[in-house]
Amino acid sequence: MTETVPTPKTEPRRRYAKLAANENREDYSLRFAAHSFRRWRPLVVATTALGGIAYLADFAIGASIVFSYGFTSGVLAILAAALVIFVTGTPIAAACAKYGVDMDLLTRGAGFGYFGSTLTSLVYASFTVIFFALEGSIMAQAFDLALGVPLPIGYLLSTLIVLPFALYGMGALAKMQTWTQPLWIAGLILPFVVVAVREPDRLAEFASFGGTSGAGSGFSAIGFGFGMGVALSLIGQIGEQADYLRFMPEKTAANKRSWWAAVLAAGPGWVILGAAKQIGGALLAFLALGAVGEAHALEPIAPYLEAVKPALGPVALTFAALFVVVSQIKINTTNAYSGSLSFANFFSRVLHRHPGRVWYVLVNCGIALALMEFGAFALLNKILGFYSNVAIAWIGAVCADLLIVKPLGWSPRYVEFKRAYLHKINPVGFGSMVFASAVSITAYFGAFGVYLAAFSPLLALVIAVVCVPLLARLTGGRYYLARPNTVATGDLRATHECTVCGDAYELPDVADCSRQQGAICSLCCTLDATCHDQCQHPGASPVDLPMPVARPPMP
Repeated sequence: MTETVPTPKTEPRRRYAKLAANENREDYSLRFAAHSFRRWRPLVVATTALGGIAYLADFAIGASIVFSYGFTSGVLAILAAALVIFVTGTPIAAACAKYGVDMDLLTRGAGFGYFGSTLTSLVYASFTVIFFALEGSIMAQAFDLALGVPLPIGYLLSTLIVLPFALYGMGALAKMQTWTQPLWIAGLILPFVVVAVREPDRLAEFASFGGTSGAGSGFSAIGFGFGMGVALSLIGQIGEQADYLRFMPEKTAANKRSWWAAVLAAGPGWVILGAAKQIGGALLAFLALGAVGEAHALEPIAPYLEAVKPALGPVALTFAALFVVVSQIKINTTNAYSGSLSFANFFSRVLHRHPGRVWYVLVNCGIALALMEFGAFALLNKILGFYSNVAIAWIGAVCADLLIVKPLGWSPRYVEFKRAYLHKINPVGFGSMVFASAVSITAYFGAFGVYLAAFSPLLALVIAVVCVPLLARLTGGRYYLARPNTVATGDLRATHECTVCGDAYELPDVADCSRQQGAICSLCCTLDATCHDQCQHPGASPVDLPMPVARPPMP
């Protein structure tokens, strides 16, 4: 929500609500991340981003895949999915770090258009909500086992405990992730060290495990496909990594190596640890199967406790619960933070209102709490298997634009995210995603036979990657820009005062506005409900921006 106050100007000047105007909390949500705000070293950004993958849903996902499809098919499915995620995530991570944009802004300029990316905002927001619910359920299970807290109350506690961290921005997140990292790393390694020392012979048993559903220990193409589909649901995690990577400092000759190392580690590199955690979680669940039963073996806290109990004795339960709680705070803070950005992006375009990112933290957490109370954890495989069909079509379309279309010059070589220059819908990315999702979901429900049902996410990926360059070529790339951006070049750090709100923003966040006859920041442009895209009408002339102002952007 915004409010206005009278000024001597011909129109009232926009004043952002207090929360929306505080960039220390707002973190340039919905905007280009200003160079002046990107004050962290590459290592700090990478550490913060990797702190967000502390989740234990990997343990549950890996265990569920191997229990359902056996060791051979399950582990190969996890590794194959990790390879796909790494390859598709690399160009996305590099683009977000280079251009200082989050996943939504990147999607706008990578073939989806201004309103076309609202669909992907909801897809991404649903990813953060689903995984918040899964991770919160795991934390509630720890409260139940360690303290006897009933699950419904545990769900509420696991939501409330995250809010103080998620309501603040990158500065608070960086400190929290850094301070908790040593405890989390020690807790992650401990059970596997204990198993390697005490039960090394059981690793061979695990390698011949045929699952609990009669899948057998040999390779099954169908089991491999379905397992890969579940693991590929994590492909949306690159969006959460990008929400941190947009704060990477500018790449220079001096920091080139550390810049690329941080981008690769914190971007697609998360999946290397993620795949290891899935296989490790399956191992711990297998070892605990006889002691706790299948239902509890799929809940990360019980197998973890069984693994560390021989080494820690009477303090094992306390340590296990602490590890789970710390892990889930680290990831659900990220889920709530990233979800708030997606919801804010969606509603700002649809409603032309922006009350501030922090309000959407509450929206994200509220929906996730409802899912927890309705028992989302029990439907883990079904939820993730279906979701992956849509998520991978989206990621595949964006990746194809970055890797194929832009290098060939069929779309602008930079990422244009501002409303003033974009068509509402770009059929290249948006059309490819919708078509790929529709075909793969139809296949997922068995319309094309059992094999295509098993490999429906890969079908979505292939269709999206093929359709994007095909449509870009057929349309001549004319749907990428509604009008040329005549102010895209120059000193990118130069700041211009927005004629609507009066604040100063760096050049990449500024457009020339024919209605205001001057510079307008990207968010004021988004929130304008009365201009009806006047700058894109036939006959509208570009406006020369005034000289840059001599003061920095908002603190």
